[in-house]
Amino acid sequence: MKVARIGLWVHVLLTVSVLVGAFDPFTTTVLVTVGATLGRTIYKYFQETCDAKWIAFNATGLKVDLDTKLFGQHLASRVVLKAVSGFMTNENPKKPLVLSLHGWTGTGKNFISKLIAENIYKEGMHSSYVHVFTSTLHFPHPSQIDAYKAQLQQWIKGNVTNCERSMFIFDEMDKMHPGLIDSIKPYLEYYDKIDGVSYRKSIFVFLSNAGGESIVQTALEFWKAGRSREDLELKDLETSLSLSVFNNNNSGFFRTNLIDKSLIDFFVPFLPLEYLHVVQCAMAEMKARRLEPDRDVADKVARDLVYFPKSERVFSVKGCKTIESKLDYYT
Repeated sequence: MKVARIGLWVHVLLTVSVLVGAFDPFTTTVLVTVGATLGRTIYKYFQETCDAKWIAFNATGLKVDLDTKLFGQHLASRVVLKAVSGFMTNENPKKPLVLSLHGWTGTGKNFISKLIAENIYKEGMHSSYVHVFTSTLHFPHPSQIDAYKAQLQQWIKGNVTNCERSMFIFDEMDKMHPGLIDSIKPYLEYYDKIDGVSYRKSIFVFLSNAGGESIVQTALEFWKAGRSREDLELKDLETSLSLSVFNNNNSGFFRTNLIDKSLIDFFVPFLPLEYLHVVQCAMAEMKARRLEPDRDVADKVARDLVYFPKSERVFSVKGCKTIESKLDYYT
């Protein structure tokens, strides 16, 4: 459909360019103006812009994705759905939405960020308004922290100036230099505007392995007590999680003002995954590859992973992290 439309517009512009040379100067001016207008229309049609055509929240889509694609994370699903839905339907939020996602590797932190982006931006993670910062890639040298602070402020201000509905994802917060993230504190505050720019409609998502030990310990205690993981509530984890992250001197959140001043709206815990969840991940990946989901193959993949405690083999050490490569081996 897009190809046909492109062909039509090109034909129109070519026709205009031919006609330009055949008329007097006044008519030529009119035709050139028409051609320029058409050119801008084509550009706006295919170039992503900061408007409802390209940015529109799909609450139903996010709920369905969380229910059918994310496994073993009832808390994260519930918190993220309520937080994002409430924020995106509020026409006048008082501050940006700030989420901090915590848990061991392979539990779904990056994946849930992707689901949020896909249900807000037409281009999903490829949107010009979704920005991902990886600590070890973008901020590798401790000696340059002052330069990083200035660059980070400029990047965020420039992008929000371009589109107030911007989304910023900070990966590997546990590997970020302490003190760096405080440079963006003013943008997460309750200010109406800073230097003429409003940040209130932007979303900030932090991803971190920090706090994972605290989450795992609580999950283990529930399991040993014979209680279902679904009985775990946010109140069972949020306070200990925030304290654990705040006092971790190897984390980018160490003694940060973002936590001290309560600028993070939700600390979202990601629970360690069990065998059943790994099987579900494998089945979902087969479906994504347009293969017939095979439970026997999924079981082989799940059995290949390492679990802890060693004797009971309850939780997957790497969650669903290596599912794709394992499936390559078994299919």
